Amino acid sequence: MFPADASAPRTRRDRCPGVLRPWPADDGLLVRLRLVGGRLPVRSLTALAAVAREYGSGRVHVTGRANLQVRALPGRDGRLDPGALRALEATGLLPSRSHELVRNIMASPLTGLSGGRADLRPVAAALDAALCAAPHRAALPGRFLFVLDDGRGDLVERPCDLGLTALDGETARLRAGGLHGPAVPLAGAADALVRLADAFLERRGDGPAAPWHVAELPAPLCAPEPADPRLPAPAPPPPYGPLPGGGHHVPVPPEGLDTAAAQALAGRVRAAGGDELVVTPWRGVVVPGEAR
Repeated sequence: MFPADASAPRTRRDRCPGVLRPWPADDGLLVRLRLVGGRLPVRSLTALAAVAREYGSGRVHVTGRANLQVRALPGRDGRLDPGALRALEATGLLPSRSHELVRNIMASPLTGLSGGRADLRPVAAALDAALCAAPHRAALPGRFLFVLDDGRGDLVERPCDLGLTALDGETARLRAGGLHGPAVPLAGAADALVRLADAFLERRGDGPAAPWHVAELPAPLCAPEPADPRLPAPAPPPPYGPLPGGGHHVPVPPEGLDTAAAQALAGRVRAAGGDELVVTPWRGVVVPGEAR
């Protein structure tokens, strides 16, 4: 995900795939659809499974960044078949053509559902809106990652370019590269993160040798702060199966979800009175609110 040697110079731009920039694999074109904080409406999941069945391999895959992929799609010269592109847009999972590659926002999957020190769903949504609102932020590399830990510690050690860790219900410590930055109010955390993203863009320059990650800059993006005793200890991911407070963490097999599996998950969410599930960075999905 991140370079082992951050000092190694780049020689090309990143090639992280999207819908409008698919990856040419041996079995056809591969597309990646970004989910902000892993949140996925069930109607979008079932629609995407139908697209995969009609145009691709018939399966929806999840990634280690809590995003979705579909393989074996038709197209030529690095572009999707127009019918497949229209079908993917109709799922609602491509809200911004211009900024699709930079909407890389990972958050504690259970935030706002159970546990944690703060509900970071509004922060993730505000960050996504701020990224997409400014044309120049579309220049962020496709591998540039924001990570938001809600204070439970499940993502506190996840490598990131920018991020935060909730200290309580109103305050968070910023992260930049491998360093912790200052504490900020959660109400202004999204703005603080996009200011740092803008600073990264100013410092990285342009061209094929420009850094992809904050850790590749020649100097820290923000001054490192002393250790904060309020930072949580690292915590393991939620186990598969029933979760404290309700809901289930369901593993997604390596072969992905076919139409029947996607519809079964959607049915479980609706039976629990919901309309959304959460894709996790551990290649699973959380079905919120489902009785234990």
